[in-house]
Amino acid sequence: MEMMYNAFWDHLEDQLSSIPPNFTCALELLKEVKEILLSLLLPRQNYLRNEIEEALDMDLLKQEAEHEALDVPHLSNYILNLMIRLCAPVRDEAVQKLESITDPVQLLKGIFHVLGLMKMDMVNYTIQNLRPYLQEHSVQYERTKFQQLLNKQPSLLDCTTKWLIKTAIDLTTPSPSSPDSPRSSRMACSPPNWAANNSELPSSTMVLYEGYVNLLLWDSDIEEFPETLLMDRMRLREIESQLNQLTILASVLLVARSFSGNILFSTPKFLDKLKYITKALMEEFNPRPEEAMVSVSEQVSYEIHQGLKNMGLTALSSEKTASLIGQLQNIAEKENCVRSIIDQRSRFFLKCCLVHGMQESLLDFPGGLILIKEELAELGWKFVNLMHHNQQVFSPYYEEILKDIIPPAQAQEKEVESI
Repeated sequence: MEMMYNAFWDHLEDQLSSIPPNFTCALELLKEVKEILLSLLLPRQNYLRNEIEEALDMDLLKQEAEHEALDVPHLSNYILNLMIRLCAPVRDEAVQKLESITDPVQLLKGIFHVLGLMKMDMVNYTIQNLRPYLQEHSVQYERTKFQQLLNKQPSLLDCTTKWLIKTAIDLTTPSPSSPDSPRSSRMACSPPNWAANNSELPSSTMVLYEGYVNLLLWDSDIEEFPETLLMDRMRLREIESQLNQLTILASVLLVARSFSGNILFSTPKFLDKLKYITKALMEEFNPRPEEAMVSVSEQVSYEIHQGLKNMGLTALSSEKTASLIGQLQNIAEKENCVRSIIDQRSRFFLKCCLVHGMQESLLDFPGGLILIKEELAELGWKFVNLMHHNQQVFSPYYEEILKDIIPPAQAQEKEVESI
């Protein structure tokens, strides 16, 4: 493809430099440039549209070419001036650079390249403007389809109702020792009695957001997935898997830093290398966590030893090295203290993202997670976008269910100021 692209410009140069000049390729190029320029105009820019049609009248240009009077440099400069008027600010520098090109073929080549970028800018601008309408259409379409199913199957919200009831109970009731205890299952079948429990009422928004985060801990062997989230189930499983990987990664980095010190970890190159190695070795974590952490511990220990050595710092003693390896291998256990804390803080961060928004949550980033801030923020965006879309689609159903769980007479749907 690149060879054909270069061959075209070589052929154009040969045609223009021949005596008499051959304008066949130049005319085809000018025709395509004209089409791109017209596509960049907004509907209201009729004056500019007429100007382009007149200045780049292809019939007139063909006549000029037949009489060897086609002024390619003049047309190129006209096109360049148009581009200055039409381009987005981000392309100003690229267009200005074209003004210094004197070779007509190289100028046309540069014009064609920048016009391609401007065309992409217009596509992105159009999509950005259409996004709210497309999103609204998507929300209405999904809601209508779900309502049609609900009309045929009135019990279609049973699992969703149980999920929200259990979430409301968990928000105000200490968790039982076993997540699948009879008490927990029994309570999840009926709305809580807030007066009898003397519990402070959560807002319905808080119940919903807490429920969203709980989906990342869902055990399908115990409970059926909420019907309103079945379409999002695979993406939620992916987010859950990525969150677990980040939890292990952050745990490894924290333990490693506690032994090697901040100096080594303040080097971006070393940190990036350690992340890359750990992620690669963790690919076998789910089927064989113990074996994976043995490999991780050995490699991380080696990298720390080499890093300290390269920086002229004191190497770890054999006792500290053994302790480091042991603590890293213990991360394979779900009950591992470091892993549990990181897991709790990661899920808390995702909840904050839902409640307070991404920008505010990133400003108040949880301690201990700073080493994976970039990765966790990216995951947070995915989770928030997915859940907010779900909320837009199914909010009427959630509100109806939550009215029975949290009586409006007792709760005024207060906005959450803190979690």
